Amino acid sequence: MKILILGGTKFLGRALTEAAIAHGHEVTLFHRGLHDANAFPNVQHIIGDRNIDLDLLQGRDWDAVIDTSGYEPESVLAAAKQLKNQVKHYTFISTISVYDGLKKLNVNESAPVAKLTDQMDPGQKYGAKKALCELAVQQEFPNHTLVIRPGLIVGPHDVSDRFTYWPARFHRGGEVLVPLPKERKLQFIDVRDLSAWIIRLVEQEIVGTLHASGSDYTMEEVVQACTQTAEREVICTWVPEEFLVAHGVGEWMELPLWIQSDSLVGMFSLDNTKAFANGLTTRPLIEIVRDTLAWDQNCSMTVTRAAGMDPAREVELLRIWSENIF
Repeated sequence: MKILILGGTKFLGRALTEAAIAHGHEVTLFHRGLHDANAFPNVQHIIGDRNIDLDLLQGRDWDAVIDTSGYEPESVLAAAKQLKNQVKHYTFISTISVYDGLKKLNVNESAPVAKLTDQMDPGQKYGAKKALCELAVQQEFPNHTLVIRPGLIVGPHDVSDRFTYWPARFHRGGEVLVPLPKERKLQFIDVRDLSAWIIRLVEQEIVGTLHASGSDYTMEEVVQACTQTAEREVICTWVPEEFLVAHGVGEWMELPLWIQSDSLVGMFSLDNTKAFANGLTTRPLIEIVRDTLAWDQNCSMTVTRAAGMDPAREVELLRIWSENIF
């Protein structure tokens, strides 16, 4: 197949490009050249901004397009209008943040999506805009649109640190602050599994809307996998939610994989029945942890992490906990 990827050199786009090449497809990347522009030297790159340079795509045809970089409805609609006579099948990468009710567990693809309002905070607007992006594509590609709604995507080249923090923290060794409960359900998907699956769906011209939030794990299973990869001695100190809340620990970003029990717990517990029925497979957790750590260790150690607890802050919280001040 001839596949156009909007994006293609950063995280998910990079893995999609690798998967498409591995499947023998001819790939064209349309991106701004801001993230590793030298990647994939044997693939055609069209350098441009999707908001002003769509005319660079004129005069070409592809079997399919995968849109990894659409966040604004107007921008996505413009791309869909440009490509509707050049492409047969449009895959739009959306998000589970489109849902209005992620405090519920086991939400499926038919659940109501958020409606954009001026009163929303930026995080809510992100999901509501993505929902409008989905509609924009479906408007221009009726019966030829595949919408993928991923949850937390993890693995090599993930610079968000929302998962990478844990393998890296355990690798550092010492006493590690870990959030209870041990049995808390988590869902995430390795970017390589997600990408290989999307390419298979594109090959089959699958349409509709599918979750892609991955397999089910527990915090204890994540800790066990991270412990196995650590080269130094690790002591886990499990602390309850009440302690974290009392000391103002930030959910999701300051302490990755932790969210309060009255918060958006549905983010880690979606109904993935349709995805697995359509061929989604996931690799072992220990492999995800090992590969993520190996990639992270090869990165510059001078880079400030985008998420994760400051070491001094962790030491202070562990001291407070040990002295039973809470």
